[in-house]
Amino acid sequence: MPSHHSRSASLVVRGGPILTFDDADTVVRAMASRDGKIVALGADVADFVGPDTEVIELAGRTVLPGVNDAHLHATWLGARWPDTLIGGAGFTGGAEKTVSTADERRAAILRAGDLCASLGITSYTEPGLGPGETGCFGHEVLEEYAALVAEGRLRARVTVLRLFGLLDGASSLADFERGLGTPVPESDPLWLTVPGVKIFADGIPPMRNAWTHHCYADGSHGSLLVDGDDDPGRAANLTAMIGLAHEAGLVVAVHATGDRSIETALESLRAGDHLVHGDLVTADQLARMASRGVGLTTQPAIAVAMRGMLSEALGAEVGARAWPLAQMLDSGVPLTLSSDAPVVTPDWRVHIAAAARMLDVSEVDAGLMNRLLRCYTTAAAEQDGAAEWKGALTVGRVADFCVLAANPLEVGFAYLPDVGVELTVSGGRVVYSSEQLPAVDLQAHAGEMAGAGGGEEQD
Repeated sequence: MPSHHSRSASLVVRGGPILTFDDADTVVRAMASRDGKIVALGADVADFVGPDTEVIELAGRTVLPGVNDAHLHATWLGARWPDTLIGGAGFTGGAEKTVSTADERRAAILRAGDLCASLGITSYTEPGLGPGETGCFGHEVLEEYAALVAEGRLRARVTVLRLFGLLDGASSLADFERGLGTPVPESDPLWLTVPGVKIFADGIPPMRNAWTHHCYADGSHGSLLVDGDDDPGRAANLTAMIGLAHEAGLVVAVHATGDRSIETALESLRAGDHLVHGDLVTADQLARMASRGVGLTTQPAIAVAMRGMLSEALGAEVGARAWPLAQMLDSGVPLTLSSDAPVVTPDWRVHIAAAARMLDVSEVDAGLMNRLLRCYTTAAAEQDGAAEWKGALTVGRVADFCVLAANPLEVGFAYLPDVGVELTVSGGRVVYSSEQLPAVDLQAHAGEMAGAGGGEEQD
């Protein structure tokens, strides 16, 4: 029985390293949770073990804060899985699948939730739902999320960015302004929050529709996707959209891959906003982003897969400078790593291994592994505006974590995709167990980005 606490913990994990990812990178060997939150760490946990406490013996396995994918199209993923747009042989595509009924929307969300739980993902951002789109990206998906929250059926916490144009396509200032006036369903903000909007500034370099100062083979430079009579008009409309969102108290995420689109977006973005992808971001732009507190979310596995295609579109010299991950990490920019699934696998282990490949690191490097893992945990919580209550494992924060078969800080990057996720806990509740639930087969995807050379739209 607890020695001096009125209520015992509902769940205790003990007997293995628990990477708290607090400011001091504290590692403890026991953790207790109650009512969905962490109530004790380390030696204090013994006081919280009562007759009804579920105790999980780690037996040397490692606890990591729940993974937070900052850019994952979950409904689309649930509809398509196991097909991704990019696989080991390049662009694979597979049959496109969508959702058109409430039952199909619900099934896709829940299927993605099962997959995410099996990967240790306890939070994700669904980037682009709204009246401008249909199917996997329509406003009805947001309403379905709210219904699932009310029923207590979500396994992961969801951040939604609304979209008032077309995914990978055009948007207009009039539609954007009209979209801002459409209602957002009420929900529990611990499980579903809608803090901002997503705007497509441009496309991607391999499709020759990223807006860049560099020249494509046909002499073109791409352009903004935002409607307008000419480049200055389109840029002015993008600036106006960002301003309207700020006036509404919303954060802004801008899909921008070309250096010219990034430059235009940076004229209006402010602290708390972020760019998505940033393929051709420059050192000067990174410095400006860091000084302003503008974040960046990028996808290493996509970068590995698409660098060849980008080089074909813009030349080897530009391709070699694309996705400057080392500069991104050292710039001071709030950086998150993400998957953009189902463009590629949602498996964060694959993306961190790809990041190390971009940095030409393959051996054990605990410091770098820590930094990259934080891009998937503490930094992602910061991007969500939720760093005070999730992302790290400290008393008072939510009990979102996963149990890994080995300590990632002691594993070579190339072997990380083989480190098993054995348990996932969301809000103090076990939502996946490799012993109790069937594992999702990710074998085909664990190494899928090695040598990949294809590409498709990033979202």
